[in-house]
Amino acid sequence: MKADLIDKNGKETTQVEVPHNFSKSVRKDIVLKAFEAKKVMQPHGTSIYAGKIHSASGIIGHKRHSWKVSYGRGISRVPRKIMSRDGTSFNWVGATAAGTRGGRRAHPPKAWENQFRKINKKEMLIAINSSFSATAEKKILESKYSIKINKKLPVIVSSEVLKLETKTFYELLEKIFGTLNKVLKERRLRAGRGKLRGRRYRTNVGLLFVIGDNEKMKINGIDIIKVQDLRLKDLAPNGVVGRLTVYTENAIKEIAKRFV
Repeated sequence: MKADLIDKNGKETTQVEVPHNFSKSVRKDIVLKAFEAKKVMQPHGTSIYAGKIHSASGIIGHKRHSWKVSYGRGISRVPRKIMSRDGTSFNWVGATAAGTRGGRRAHPPKAWENQFRKINKKEMLIAINSSFSATAEKKILESKYSIKINKKLPVIVSSEVLKLETKTFYELLEKIFGTLNKVLKERRLRAGRGKLRGRRYRTNVGLLFVIGDNEKMKINGIDIIKVQDLRLKDLAPNGVVGRLTVYTENAIKEIAKRFV
């Protein structure tokens, strides 16, 4: 499989041999499985005192002729706390138990739970290769981003692109993808009540620019990553394949050596 090498002016110069990673079938199910296995979740749990910080008296007695018991009152034996009383008459409210107001949760999350999920090495390699192949599938990208891509995929650029200024680089991206909309990162105000809950803005993922391990680049508005740092979450955010991706010529050579 061969692909066109694009220079800094957006023109195809020569053809580059693309490794087998880009010609595999796209297995969306395995990609999602691998993403769930590698998803890093911060351990969280409830306090051991949650739902228990009150003066509930515990299990109420149920014997005859005794003070402060539930016998003969027609009430269940759930733990209760006393709100008020008049002699031997109590104003009880259920507490502590999972089915009561303000009580503990029945099965709260445990902070000591093992978050690790196993996945086979072969399945992980299939997921990575599927993600590479999806970046070279025009139908997947055009339907996902609703854009018209003008160049042959995968998009491979020469190393001279790394030295371009930001404005010139954006013009090159516009020639390749037809528009800068959805290619660059955009932050917009969230609709609804999420604005009041610490997530005021929404940001799209934007373009992924993969460079070689010895290359450097600094451009705002896109994600730049080296081959040695490339992970599944970069190629398939949220476990969904098909991300707009540009590779340098050196990155393509290193991908063939690294992901085998």
